[in-house]
Amino acid sequence: MKKILLISDTHSHIDESILKHVKAADEVWHAGDIGAIKVADTIQKLKPFKAVHGNIDDAQVRLSFPEHLFFSCEGLPVLILHIAGKPGNYIPLAKKLISQYLPRLFICGHSHILNISRNTSPPLLHMNPGAAGIYGFHATNHDSF
Repeated sequence: MKKILLISDTHSHIDESILKHVKAADEVWHAGDIGAIKVADTIQKLKPFKAVHGNIDDAQVRLSFPEHLFFSCEGLPVLILHIAGKPGNYIPLAKKLISQYLPRLFICGHSHILNISRNTSPPLLHMNPGAAGIYGFHATNHDSF
């Protein structure tokens, strides 16, 4: 089983505390607002890296990473999109992509709020890793799963 480091909203910040977790993972998935391409470059030198761009990302990051990603990891369909809303209140683009791809794991960022919850319709696990950067508010919201 792969060990995935899921991060979001680094906002150009990368330091040894984050890199320690990068080194311990098999892959790193970033759910947007990378901030500076140096963050992606630093991680990509160490581990396989999948990422989407976010609303604060500049043209260089947007050219390097798509708005959304759909892929399979160990047979599990995964969708990553930066701004999505939350279960029961997804934005129209998130609803459209979920209907199109039918992911079992849906990952987003943007809110800076850690949230892991099950969505029943459609059935998927919603994960928002919160914010790995040092800017903005940081909070948690753990639903039962």
